[in-house]
Amino acid sequence: MSTSRLLVSFVILLLVSAVVTTIDCGYQSSKTGSLQPASGAGGVDFAGMDRSVKPGDDFFAYANGAWVKATGIPPDRSSYGLDAKLAEEANLHTRALLEEAAKSTAPAGSDERKVGDYYAAYMDEAAIEANGLKVLRSQLAQVAAVSNRQALAASIARTLRTDVDPLNNTDFHTHHLFGVWVAQDFNQPARNLPYLLQGGLGMPDRKYYLDESPRMAEIRAKYKTHIATLLKLARISTAKADGIFDLEAKIAKVHSSREDSEDVQKANNPWKREDFAAKAPGLDWGAFFKAAGLEGQSTLIVWQPSAIIGEASLVGSEPLETWKDYLSYQILDDASSLLPSAFVQEWFAFYGKVLSGTPQLRERWKRAVDSCNLALGEAVGQLYVQHYFPPGSKAKVEAMVADLTQAFGKRIDNLPWMSPETKAKAKEKLATLKVGVGYPENWRSYTGLEITRDNPLLNSFTAKLYEYRRNLAKLGQPVDRSEWWMTPQTVNAVNLPIQNALNFPAAILQPPYFDPKADAANNYGAIGAVIGHEISHSFDDQGSQFDAAGRLANWWTPADLSHFKEASSRLVAQYNAYHPFRDLAVNGQQTLGENIADVAGLAAAYDAYRLSLGGKQAPILQGLTGDQQFFISFAQSWREKFREPLLRQLIVTDGHAPSEYRADTVRNIDAWYDAFHVVPGQALYLAPGDRVRLW
Repeated sequence: MSTSRLLVSFVILLLVSAVVTTIDCGYQSSKTGSLQPASGAGGVDFAGMDRSVKPGDDFFAYANGAWVKATGIPPDRSSYGLDAKLAEEANLHTRALLEEAAKSTAPAGSDERKVGDYYAAYMDEAAIEANGLKVLRSQLAQVAAVSNRQALAASIARTLRTDVDPLNNTDFHTHHLFGVWVAQDFNQPARNLPYLLQGGLGMPDRKYYLDESPRMAEIRAKYKTHIATLLKLARISTAKADGIFDLEAKIAKVHSSREDSEDVQKANNPWKREDFAAKAPGLDWGAFFKAAGLEGQSTLIVWQPSAIIGEASLVGSEPLETWKDYLSYQILDDASSLLPSAFVQEWFAFYGKVLSGTPQLRERWKRAVDSCNLALGEAVGQLYVQHYFPPGSKAKVEAMVADLTQAFGKRIDNLPWMSPETKAKAKEKLATLKVGVGYPENWRSYTGLEITRDNPLLNSFTAKLYEYRRNLAKLGQPVDRSEWWMTPQTVNAVNLPIQNALNFPAAILQPPYFDPKADAANNYGAIGAVIGHEISHSFDDQGSQFDAAGRLANWWTPADLSHFKEASSRLVAQYNAYHPFRDLAVNGQQTLGENIADVAGLAAAYDAYRLSLGGKQAPILQGLTGDQQFFISFAQSWREKFREPLLRQLIVTDGHAPSEYRADTVRNIDAWYDAFHVVPGQALYLAPGDRVRLW
């Protein structure tokens, strides 16, 4: 799961088009505010199936066909599915908490006061209109004052934020020229290091600038118009728009591809700080590191060296005035969603309508919740957990994690192709896996973060800078394997390869994924497959390159590694054959890690489910056996619909296959064939020798 479950990685979509579905998950609020599963909340959605479809021909349609036909995508959404229905419910609960905090008389400086003030400021549209561009004036003036390349380097450095996560969430996109990720060292896991990544593009990926197809050419034309419109709104000459776009196009040409960026072996490039000037000339690295607060770092890991070299060269070769125009535009574009209405509408017109196909801007309170979650996520998370995550759910999910871990261990023991040496290393990694359920062991502190009640844009800037400095403060400190990278109110799950850890936030541990009252078939087919998926990420094409300590190291024998790569290549070919559009196919290599985790995770979840029955037979419901319910629950967990622009964007930029093809993971599981009597000649049938078996 991206290591994340949600498909959307382009961060702007958090505010533009949070996804949602029409499934009624059946929550009832108790008087204490805790969520209680309603009667029948968990289990197979029989009404959402289309039993006229043969499971072996189209399993997604069989499990979800009636739901697909009956469900429309709301006008403020670019997609609609199960995960986002739960996310919407989590947002509703979070909204109630934020509104209550905004009304409270909590002490100044307390987390509750900060959360309430942040939300209240975001909702004060009158103040936003009155402030205009006031908050941006100092930043724009600072850029205008740049008079030489040294000052330019410092100005670029001041835009740095820890807004990328190339490993835990495979999020490579930052519109700043560079991105920073602070995490434990690939090579010395006991210490943290800064990782430097490529950036600088306003559109999601280099392909949007370089692809010559008519569709991409049309998007480029609209992006140029967007740049000019934003400049006009800020009373800056629109003549600068062409130069800004042309510079971005040059940056795109030196960017590494998504496929190369996901290759951690290519990312492991430790550079000494003093070597940057010789390796990547053009940028005044001394001035850059000083302004970025990184002058004390002896070593940085450069994730995409060719891109960093190319971008540094452009800093030295492109006209100074063009760079100043570009940086000024970046300031405006980054702030647009929190500027007066005309800026918000323009921002949405491109990022919402053009890139994602979303017809309507989301309500302000929804955007306010998202923004508050980004700025003060764990402060909000503490409130959320107190009200909406009962201790009993945590205990039961932890028991399921133990079952899945045991099942995965048995699968390792039974692998006929893996040598004893590699099995021992794999079991060591499994035994040291650190699993967090619901919420972090240690809550993040927001001491020193100042939030005002009347300036949302300043609050957003301050929170991002605070988060950047919080991450820099980890440098030189012991690695914390218990650190969480998601908030409890997030409907998602994640594997953290270099921490050898998993996070399962509270918000995903709800019906229909998990219901303590539901049958084992439903819980193991839904949340069980999620748990198995995340465990499996420790052993996918990327996770398998890290040992138990999180060190980037090869722990496979050559023969074992060869077998694993051969099996993986067959999975690549399987997904390459899926064509959501005539002119665009799924990229099997780009989505390989997620596809491996889907196959291995589902297999482990099925084993754990059968073990949970203790040799007994599961009850038959509406003519469906327990095994059938297990696989249907899995397929229903992937029900989702997309608007075409967003789906095309995700196929280009995301590490996940579209949901309907993830449901087709079942075609690699022998038990699915037995459960549904799938036979040769049906569309999804694979001969036993063609089914991919990895773990």
